[in-house]
Amino acid sequence: MLHDWSHIVELQQQQSYSRTLSQFVERERLQHVVYPAHSDVYSALRLTPLEKTRVVLLGQDPYHGAGQAHGLSFSVPNGVALPPSLRNIMKERQADVGIPLSPHGNLTRWAKQGVLLLNSTLTVREGEAGSHRGQGWETFTDALLAAVNAKDHRVVFVLWGSTAQQKHALITGKHHVVLEAPHPSPLSAHRGFFGSSPFSQVNKALEEVGEIPIDWRNDINQ
Repeated sequence: MLHDWSHIVELQQQQSYSRTLSQFVERERLQHVVYPAHSDVYSALRLTPLEKTRVVLLGQDPYHGAGQAHGLSFSVPNGVALPPSLRNIMKERQADVGIPLSPHGNLTRWAKQGVLLLNSTLTVREGEAGSHRGQGWETFTDALLAAVNAKDHRVVFVLWGSTAQQKHALITGKHHVVLEAPHPSPLSAHRGFFGSSPFSQVNKALEEVGEIPIDWRNDINQ
């Protein structure tokens, strides 16, 4: 169930690019291993309705290792080892808001609080980062971001890395807040991601307009 995203998804699926994209992904699934599973491609939309979206955490494309991707940007299912980017996110979270490092990387708890964990590209071939870019997913996710931008209540957009920051032009609402920093990958985290305090900044921006802050814990035992 895609909640109030359904009309946007249906409108996009009527476009010619969407048919071409669907055919591409179907071919890829026949010839290669593709992540996430078909049933998880729209997990972010199912967990975070448009009406309840308060934060957008924009990723690039899904993790391309076995068992990692489940349709939420930066998140992995329970029991899966933390990828380096997610480990760095949790290190920054600890430094920023004092939440201890968690052995679990499932961010579903964030999604249920209104954090849209969206990737720019929603599928990827196993072992080949970026392999499904430029096939139409970007047009689709641009439409989702445009719908969030149209909301008349503040949304905080978190753009980590140059790919995410290219979407900044889509965010035109003056009441929204955009937070930018380098990507949390080991290649760039030390260039300004560490020390950027995104978690406390998001909550400050929400509290300024009377919104309940995000509980950034992701481990139910924390």
